Amino acid sequence: MMQRLLMGVVKGYRLFLSPWLGSACRFEPSCSVYSLQALELHGAAAGSYLTVRRLVRCHPWCDGGHDPVPPQLPRSMRLFSRLHHPSTTQPPSPKKSS
Repeated sequence: MMQRLLMGVVKGYRLFLSPWLGSACRFEPSCSVYSLQALELHGAAAGSYLTVRRLVRCHPWCDGGHDPVPPQLPRSMRLFSRLHHPSTTQPPSPKKSS
């Protein structure tokens, strides 16, 4: 639910604001494309974190260049991934009383 909402916000930005502001992103893919890919691949929490981290780096003094969404999250970000993708391990079976 939150993932779709955030992706809608980014798509709204691309549709309504981006044409007026022009393309000034120094990275490839652009920050909005990066955001959509990060949200799709890593979920709302980790995707938002990656997006904010990218936006902070996108400024006039940055060299930019090719910067794709990481296929796996760095170790420091795994907590964000667990918030979106809870462990898929099955709970332990109940103990049988004797």
